[in-house]
Amino acid sequence: MDEMIFVVRRAVEDDIPAIQAITKEAFKMYAKGAGIKEPIAALNETHKDIKKDINTKFFIVAVLNGDIVGSVRIEIKPDNTAYISRFGVGIEYQNKGVGKILMNAVDTKMVELGIKNLYLHTASRLLSLVRFYYGRGFYIDSTTKECGYIRALLCKEYEVEQNDENIDKDCEAI
Repeated sequence: MDEMIFVVRRAVEDDIPAIQAITKEAFKMYAKGAGIKEPIAALNETHKDIKKDINTKFFIVAVLNGDIVGSVRIEIKPDNTAYISRFGVGIEYQNKGVGKILMNAVDTKMVELGIKNLYLHTASRLLSLVRFYYGRGFYIDSTTKECGYIRALLCKEYEVEQNDENIDKDCEAI
């Protein structure tokens, strides 16, 4: 049996063509499954858009035997929250653990950064995606139809360690 090499790493500019292809593939399937008729932004993303995200977000890729098979972007906000966008795995690699591995890497980084809440939107009628996120510790915070279909805002809460010194100061202030 051939040895398989699987790596999760930060995205770089040379990854853009593969990221763009996976994003289009995954989001075409997403739009079809959710019954979305309107064009979605992920399908019209340019090289420049992806490059900007590489430079401004926590942007990781899953690489199997040298080929990019998935990616996810996280915008870190000043209030110790974060937002996931463009989470996609190539269709032939879905349901094979790639998404879980990417989410584990995200969780590790969120804890490292002291993030309190991680948010994302997904189509509420895509039960497989909602189940995936529930299995990763997310819950539905709210829903909206502002994009022309029912989208669920999901949230995952992280335990943020407080410094005992800060707790003492907070208690003294009370």
